[in-house]
Amino acid sequence: MSTVGEQCTPAACAAIGHHGPVTDSPQPVTDPLTLAALDTERHVARSGWDQPVRLFALVPTSELLAHEPHLADGMATHDAVTGALSAVEQDELPDSEGLEDLLARIAWPEQVAGCAIAVERIVVPPDAERDLPQDAAAALAAVAGHPDRADVRLVVAVTRDGAARCLLRQRAHDSDDRVALGEDIAPGLVHALRATFGPD
Repeated sequence: MSTVGEQCTPAACAAIGHHGPVTDSPQPVTDPLTLAALDTERHVARSGWDQPVRLFALVPTSELLAHEPHLADGMATHDAVTGALSAVEQDELPDSEGLEDLLARIAWPEQVAGCAIAVERIVVPPDAERDLPQDAAAALAAVAGHPDRADVRLVVAVTRDGAARCLLRQRAHDSDDRVALGEDIAPGLVHALRATFGPD
C-alpha cells in the first residue's frame, strides 16, 4: 500500500499518471476548485519537505464565514467569489496501514463540498519503473539509488460532484511558479478521494 514518502514501487507508481494533461505555464485561474487546490498546495509548501500525509476538507467559504466570521480578515480577494472553497485541515487522522487504508476509512458529512490530500513521493522515469524488481524491498532500494529519481509532492483535490485538480511540485524545482497543474496527474489518488464521498 502507498505510504507517505514511499519510493515508487510498481503499485505506488500506478497512482501517478505519466500521460495526464499537465501544464506549468502561467494561465488565468478563476474556478473555485483550482484556486482552493493552489492555496492548499502553497500552504503545505510553506512547511517544507519530508512531511506526513495531510488531509483537508473543502467547504464553501460563505458557510465557513457564517460560522467563523473572524476568519474574514485573513481571506484573499478570490475567497469572496461565488462558489469559493476553503480548506480545513483534518488534524486527527485515523490509524491506518497506509494511504489506501486511510482513505478507505474516511467519510465526509454533507456540508463538505470536496477534499484535498498532500502526499510526498519518490518517482523514477517510466522506463526505469518498468525494470523495477518484483520484490518490494528490492524495488524500493532500486528507486532510492536511481540516478534519475525525483522527490515530488502531489496535492490532489476533488469535489463531491467529481471534479478534480492535481498539482505536482518537484523538490529540485521548489518554486510556486514551477508547480505543474493537471486533472489526471494522479488518477489513483483522484479515484480514492472520490470514493470517500461514497457512491454516486
